[in-house]
Amino acid sequence: MDAKSAVIIGYDAISPLGIDLEAQWQAALAGRSGVGPLTRFAPGDDFPVRIAGQAPDIDHLAYPFLKPREQARWPSPIFKYALLTVQRALERCGLEITPELAPRTAITYSSAVGGLDTVLAADRKLAAHGTLPLPCVNPNACINMVTGKVSMHTGATGPIISTITACATGVSSMITGAMLLAQDQADVVLCGAVDFALVEPIVAGFATMGGAYVPKPGQPEESPALASRPFSLHRRGFVIAEGAGCIILARSDFARAQGLAHDVAVAGWGMSSDAHHFVAPHLPTVQRCIQQSIVRAGIAPTDVDAVNAHAASTRVGDKVEFDALRAVFGKAMPPVTANKSLIGHAMGASSAIESIFAFLGLRDGVLPPTINHQPDPELPIDCVAEGRRKVDQTHVLKNAFGFGGCNACIVFEKVQ
Repeated sequence: MDAKSAVIIGYDAISPLGIDLEAQWQAALAGRSGVGPLTRFAPGDDFPVRIAGQAPDIDHLAYPFLKPREQARWPSPIFKYALLTVQRALERCGLEITPELAPRTAITYSSAVGGLDTVLAADRKLAAHGTLPLPCVNPNACINMVTGKVSMHTGATGPIISTITACATGVSSMITGAMLLAQDQADVVLCGAVDFALVEPIVAGFATMGGAYVPKPGQPEESPALASRPFSLHRRGFVIAEGAGCIILARSDFARAQGLAHDVAVAGWGMSSDAHHFVAPHLPTVQRCIQQSIVRAGIAPTDVDAVNAHAASTRVGDKVEFDALRAVFGKAMPPVTANKSLIGHAMGASSAIESIFAFLGLRDGVLPPTINHQPDPELPIDCVAEGRRKVDQTHVLKNAFGFGGCNACIVFEKVQ
């Protein structure tokens, strides 16, 4: 590992499994689903989506940015959840962004959807009552404002980039962060992603385009916990979810000099564009992205001990990811865990949260299960369907693929 290698010194997440990170991890290992009834808004009788992966409320926590007066100016939940994960990740690793460190601290913490909820609410008031928007509406809806708010909260004044790549945003933020470290543009990067897309027209739009889970017509209603089922024969689309995850990267020499503990490094990464279809993934470019991440890590496919899959539960998406993994690994495909079976699909935040679960798996030598799995003869895959599994891991591949053909794959390595 050279001096500019990116190591992970801190992280924190909030997901439908809870607020406390260790509690979320234990819930994941137990195979407990965070999916339940949709209550963010009141869906009408004919509304197609009835379930979701909703993040717990955090307003009761004692942080200044959760005070009512501050919330009045930043009503979109993306800001308070992003800032909470950043603050707790900093607390977790014991890093203080001093005035001396601030110019060498970059930010790539991003969002795929942003604060559209605020502008949509303002639009409804304008249309119904002629009420002009409050001054805070446009800043809330500005998609790079999450990155800006993280900067304002922490005092970091280094490079600031919003890495918006749809559902690959979380991984893209880490890859961009690793590049900034490699180019000596920063010593520390605050990475991650947040999304709260449970907004009525957004949810309805995912349903009408055939992406979101809707029950099969004529079938009995099933438990929400059974709806998210990656790689499964009876998969019916993704369960829309919410969440946030922060990952703090640092140059390895900086981390050592500052005595910052780290047991995971970014070993390699790949990025590609499908140039194919606005939502359907494309096998050749997905496969190339996976291969690039492994090659850049300087390892062979046989050195990958586990895969943390994108696996959104769509029929086409899961098939392309499986085909790409089979093309890269052949018959030696490592076990593949699909965290969206547990937490649903939190848009750009998914790959940030799932990466953190991958770190914890490396730490503990265990893989959480892919729940709700019914084997699909077209996808003969070992997806840890039987329950948590002890697996000694040195290298883990994390896949993330987004609308618009945005592919991002990253290999994490356990630091010995």
